[in-house]
Amino acid sequence: MTSTIKNILIAEDDPVLREAYLRRFARTSFKVRTAENGEEAVSMIKAQVPDLLICDIMMPVQDGIWVLEQFPKDDRKFPVIMLTNFGDDATRDRCKALGMDGYLVKKDMSLATLVEMAENFVQKAPTITRPKAKAKVKKS
Repeated sequence: MTSTIKNILIAEDDPVLREAYLRRFARTSFKVRTAENGEEAVSMIKAQVPDLLICDIMMPVQDGIWVLEQFPKDDRKFPVIMLTNFGDDATRDRCKALGMDGYLVKKDMSLATLVEMAENFVQKAPTITRPKAKAKVKKS
């Protein structure tokens, strides 16, 4: 039986916001993992590809732009929602050019809006099916 629980990775350096996102998403059917910076997010994605990445832009070590650069849109199997405190067109355009799927300015969003956007992207995402390994038949 295939599990329908969707895996979301949230990359956010602010511990208060990270905890708020965890508490809000705990009321959904999503399994949520968190990363504190872009480098940690990339390592976690390589270990287990999420169904959705929610990524802050300004983070220590490596930022959200760097994370997007590591997973080009054409090669990526998951949507990305970028979160920022910057509402400027240049930041939005840079993220769009790198293939982001959604963009929210933190001061203008509610947690309900974020969850709704996440649900919409996960429902739209194609189901990735992997072929089953074929059993080797021993010839006598």
